[in-house]
Amino acid sequence: MMEPGFWDDQDAAQKVISQSNALKDIVGEYNELNEIQENLEMTLELLREEADAELQEDLISELKEFKKKMEQFDLQMLLSDEFDKNSAVVEIHSGAGGTESQDWASMLLRMYTRWAEHHGFKVETLDYQAGDEAGVKSVTLGIKGHNAYGYLKAEKGVHRLVRISPFDSSGRRHTSFSSIEVMPEFDGDIELDLKTEDIKIDTYRSSGAGGQHVNTTDSAVRMTHIPTGAIVTCQTERSQIKNRERAMNLLKAKIYQIRVEEEEARLADIRGEQKEIGWGSQIRSYVFHPYSMVKDHRTNEETGNVSSVMDGEIDQFINAYLRSRIS
Repeated sequence: MMEPGFWDDQDAAQKVISQSNALKDIVGEYNELNEIQENLEMTLELLREEADAELQEDLISELKEFKKKMEQFDLQMLLSDEFDKNSAVVEIHSGAGGTESQDWASMLLRMYTRWAEHHGFKVETLDYQAGDEAGVKSVTLGIKGHNAYGYLKAEKGVHRLVRISPFDSSGRRHTSFSSIEVMPEFDGDIELDLKTEDIKIDTYRSSGAGGQHVNTTDSAVRMTHIPTGAIVTCQTERSQIKNRERAMNLLKAKIYQIRVEEEEARLADIRGEQKEIGWGSQIRSYVFHPYSMVKDHRTNEETGNVSSVMDGEIDQFINAYLRSRIS
């Protein structure tokens, strides 16, 4: 950062600063954990010299909190895949079922937005298609922050909701599905051989969630990669040129993700693993009725506190999934 000309390229400079801040945070957490450990050891020595029930109770409580912080730090250090450190692009798509599934998609949108806010990540809406009566048909989020992709890759898959539908006057129980796609966000840090003739570009008028992003010019961009069928859209910028740049980065992210999945499928085939892909293979169920439970079907991690999960408290599921991949 002290090099002459560092600030000549503002975007590149900001990227270095973000990386530097992320590394400083890691060192800061490490030093904090060391300090907590030293304090715990001192408390333990005091207890060995003289029994104190209140001090012992405090030590047990502090040890539990220390263990939780250690596990979180350990997990952060284990996010070592090539693009784990990147920001994330999250797509939420409602399944069949009209208003019911579109409302479920909007609930997931809120859940991930709250999760990102809890972690200090910046959330940007890149594309938004409102539901017919309520909710959303699909939405694309940019979630910016160190390790955002590393954590959120655990959320890719089909999410199932079981509840008494507020849209059903008969009060019947409904099952709804939404799918979550997660990709690393690339900002010029990946090279993919994409041929111009393989990419179809369409422009149209923005129709986002409202406010100043909606305008009357054809600034929104849709890109289709013909060989893979990958489609991305971007309407967050007023300028069509900027939306094209963002859409191209999104397209690279989606094609990268497709190639990763193809490689995983190839390795699974070699190992003889059977992995069903489809609406029936949900990764997690959220049951509001007849009982309250959220259960991840990959790790069997579960909780009865549905309201906290819908308020963004999903770390226990993310952590369990990531640890299952490491072990």
